[in-house]
Amino acid sequence: MMSMTTGLAELSILSMLLGLIIGSFLNVVIYRVPRGESIVSPGSHCPACGHALRAWELIPVLSFLIQKGQCRECQARISWRYPAIELLTGILFFLTAYISIDSGVHPARLVLNLAFVAVLITLSFIDLDTFRLPDVLTLPLLGFGVLGAFLIPGSPGGWESVLSALGAGGLFLLIALAYPQGMGLGDVKLVAALGAFLGFPSIFLSVFSGSFIGALAGIFLLITGQKRFRQQIPFGPYLAIGAIFTLLWGTQIFDWYWSWIR
Repeated sequence: MMSMTTGLAELSILSMLLGLIIGSFLNVVIYRVPRGESIVSPGSHCPACGHALRAWELIPVLSFLIQKGQCRECQARISWRYPAIELLTGILFFLTAYISIDSGVHPARLVLNLAFVAVLITLSFIDLDTFRLPDVLTLPLLGFGVLGAFLIPGSPGGWESVLSALGAGGLFLLIALAYPQGMGLGDVKLVAALGAFLGFPSIFLSVFSGSFIGALAGIFLLITGQKRFRQQIPFGPYLAIGAIFTLLWGTQIFDWYWSWIR
């Protein structure tokens, strides 16, 4: 038992370190994709002066602290969001790995779950910045969700994934057509991708929890005067929160619910 517990902790910590590195890359994707720039070339650089970052300037979180949040060439301020995204990705990778491994999921599905979390983080911050959910991220997410369901043992299965994607995406498409000011097609594609990854009935918990959190956040923003009534609020981040919450704890919640109603 001690050996299994130690192995679980070690793999989870390794996943966290991987998440810190992946988070650094996500910062590049979040900045460049909305601008139509390549995520490969040129290499990482200061957006203010173009200074090419050296290896020691790319260490997740630590480089930000060592440089005191400034570019070493031009002293331009570096946004706190860069290390925050790295930390967030690391923490979520740790939780995803710990819970997935402890639940006995197939190793390939663990990799798929980590990729799912990484893309959701990316989409959330792009939506916060631009009110857009790019097809270049949502459509591959949908495709990999369905493909993984067919090829990797576990839940959801292939056809469950397809039907969940069609059902959730179709419902949100009707909402978007009826109320285009409140929901875009990017949200529809994201929900379809969530359905493909999570299956039934997890997609309902995901959408419900995300919508609930979004409603609370909207009320808070209205009360504090940060948003005005009918002013646009990005929905993608709340859908992502609901999806990650469901991925990590959905099984336990459903187990509790079914035991409670019996």
